Amino acid sequence: MKRLVALFLLIAFPLRAEVDITPVTTPSGFEAWLVEERSIPFISLELIFAGGANIEADEQAGAVSLMTSLLSEGAGDMDAQAFAARTEELAARLSFDSGRDTVSVSARFLTEDAEAVIDHLRLALTEPRFDEDAIARVRNQKLASLRRDALNPNTIASRAFARTAFEGHPYARESGGTLETVAALDRDALLAAHQGSIARDRVFIGAAGDVDAETLGALIDRLFEGIPETGAPLPDPVEFEASAGFEVVPFDGPQSVVAFGHSGISRDDPDFLAAFVLNEAFGGGRFGTRLMQNLRVERGLTYGIGTFLSAGLLGNSFQGRVSTDNQNVENVIELLREEWAQMADEGITEDERERIVTYLTGAYPLRFDGNSSIASIMASMQYQEFDIDYVNRRNDMIRALTLDELNTVAARLFDPEALVFVVVGQPVGLN
Repeated sequence: MKRLVALFLLIAFPLRAEVDITPVTTPSGFEAWLVEERSIPFISLELIFAGGANIEADEQAGAVSLMTSLLSEGAGDMDAQAFAARTEELAARLSFDSGRDTVSVSARFLTEDAEAVIDHLRLALTEPRFDEDAIARVRNQKLASLRRDALNPNTIASRAFARTAFEGHPYARESGGTLETVAALDRDALLAAHQGSIARDRVFIGAAGDVDAETLGALIDRLFEGIPETGAPLPDPVEFEASAGFEVVPFDGPQSVVAFGHSGISRDDPDFLAAFVLNEAFGGGRFGTRLMQNLRVERGLTYGIGTFLSAGLLGNSFQGRVSTDNQNVENVIELLREEWAQMADEGITEDERERIVTYLTGAYPLRFDGNSSIASIMASMQYQEFDIDYVNRRNDMIRALTLDELNTVAARLFDPEALVFVVVGQPVGLN
């Protein structure tokens, strides 16, 4: 009962007006950021390893994704069932995930069981079994997911856009691989993916909860015993080089999905925060944004439309998605070009600036609603190369952005002549 209560209380972590972050350097030299919360006997730990699907060879696409899904399927002398039973016995929650640029590990556990959980997690990271029956079972799950994705117009559009934008680079591939590559993955491929992605030289660590800096340092060093020093080299950066225009991918149905965009902006660019604010006002995916107002509310052309800045480890883009009836596609594309041009020429209004600043500064503290989310933010901030005071300065930085500053960046960010459109459907009149 004590364990269950502690897990429940994790949800009730109090929101903070200011986040007190302690930088931690372990005896072995690892860097971590810690937010202490001693009122609940619970610790959350987040690891982000730079280099996810982007380290794979083309013929082994999907290996990292399959490998991370198997990390909880047995380790050391424990098969999948025994590993799950031990995890449950410790009242721990362990999860492993991967994407285009990262492998992530999340651990949540009671303070009293910290060392035992760390030993259990280390076993998963250093001695995964990759048993043939587990490989077959999880691979079949991945293949079933890929088959579903092949029938999803949104997924088709995203993949086609990536191929167009980053041709010849790992960013052009789907991070989960293809039916052909995943079906061919064997244990050796998984071992190579594991060795290439789980390494000391590329990890970012965040922690929150009932632990002090000294204890956390000892736990981290204990966790990384036996983990290799270096992983596989990362690919070279890539530029968005797709030519403006549109591509149609035939797909039966009454609606078309349109993926659109052009080159973006990197997170270390001095204008990135302004670009982020502009995107949220323009097409952040909520009611009240300019695109939602103009295309859904006023014209009824879509149920939803959104844009986003995709700032990757190796390359960047500024993208959007919209679904609309096939007969409306041509009109929607023309309206998007007009909206893009208006943003480049005029930017946003003072009223839009005030509304989006109010929203962004009010919503931000809600992200810090528990040990798990805080630990994740601590690791992510380091991965994205934000300074340690960013979370406490971020709202003031947004409030300080003037309309002139924002609209100067809008003229740089929005390029209507460079827009690329990928249409998945049966658009009428598009030629």
